[in-house]
Amino acid sequence: MTHGGISGPGILRLSAWGARALHALDYRFPIRINWLPGIEPQRIGRELDQRRKNQPARLVVNTPFTPIPSRLWVYLVRASGIPRETRWAALSRSAQHRLILQLVTTELSVVGKSLNKDEFVTCGGVRLGEVNFKTMESRICPGLYFGGELLDIDGLTGGFNFQAAWTTGWIAGKAMAGTVV
Repeated sequence: MTHGGISGPGILRLSAWGARALHALDYRFPIRINWLPGIEPQRIGRELDQRRKNQPARLVVNTPFTPIPSRLWVYLVRASGIPRETRWAALSRSAQHRLILQLVTTELSVVGKSLNKDEFVTCGGVRLGEVNFKTMESRICPGLYFGGELLDIDGLTGGFNFQAAWTTGWIAGKAMAGTVV
């Protein structure tokens, strides 16, 4: 979680895989997240009961549930309505239940996307069938060359996008210079 939403490698991958669907929804939809997939709520409840018994004086916000990162744990505890100063001994059953629900069904509303300068995922562009890959020249408009994210090449953030941009730019530049072999 960030001050402006959710972020991280998982979110970037999901947004890359679902870029067209997210666009079709105008980036407005609900999302439900299970932070502990494969762990039954009853097991989570037993673990929290153990904390209440074995660590009664510790603050709930200071004892994250593995594998939840500390900052996310604090957010989930607070989103459950548990005050920051609550100790395990003082955690009510209803508050524990709300925390378990946050851990297995956090509900968030997506209400748009960030400013372009902050985004990492792109989607769409010139159809690949409309480009000669030996020169990166348009098959529809001769003399027009494409490269990088102008092309409909979707990839995960990082090396793939950079490599695609560098390679297609190099090919287009060589073609425009008349040095393509």
